Amino acid sequence: MLAFRLLRVVLHLFRGMATCAFAFPLLGHSGRQERIRRWSAKLVALAGVEVRVATRPGVQPAAKALIVSNHVSWLDIFVINSLEPCRFVAKSDIRDWPLIGWLCEKTGTIFISRGKLRDVRRIYQGLVASLHAGERVAFFPEGTTAAQGMLLPFHANLFEAAVEAEVPVQPYAVRYTDKAGKLHAAADFIGDMSFLQSMFSVLKSGGMIAHLELLAPIDTPADTHRRDLAEAARREIAASLGLSDGREANQACV
Repeated sequence: MLAFRLLRVVLHLFRGMATCAFAFPLLGHSGRQERIRRWSAKLVALAGVEVRVATRPGVQPAAKALIVSNHVSWLDIFVINSLEPCRFVAKSDIRDWPLIGWLCEKTGTIFISRGKLRDVRRIYQGLVASLHAGERVAFFPEGTTAAQGMLLPFHANLFEAAVEAEVPVQPYAVRYTDKAGKLHAAADFIGDMSFLQSMFSVLKSGGMIAHLELLAPIDTPADTHRRDLAEAARREIAASLGLSDGREANQACV
């Protein structure tokens, strides 16, 4: 029943808030990371989403990396965190989402304001410092969500952080399917849809499968340009999602 599933999700959100408020101050970094990983995995499961992780033969995930992924839904953050928690760069709008916004802030999300160059520079400096400290930092270079079957242009600015921090770029590809393997429309979080509308859509979906593929890390020599990194990451993700070059109509943004 939808009401019961929603109640379980809301209760889990409150448990997460209690953990952030009372347990986090007593835990070290590794302890907080493990709590975030377990909590994210539980949230995704309560939403009726099964996570399947794939790695191509011979691909070894980078121990320290700037992680980038295509962006379909608010679920993406928690699907990735259920594998290994990251500090995400996210739109400042998320801070205002009910419960989730507060949790994202308390778990280290880096919020960025749209169209503010000064904010981008501040975020960039923070990313480099976090990567130097060995933290795993992630962002969605499309800058917004896209319907499944599409891949928007990648904004290249924040890729420069990987070059300066001397860490590779680790691309992830995420997609959501039904049990028959078809893309599940209930995962799409686009247009004027609110977070609550998307949550109801996911809970009413009858279940879906989140496929998360770890792609080969992309090295970042000192002479690498951020646009080249953005284009390389986009090509890898597009290939994983089954999008041909012909459907990639736009190049990476500056």
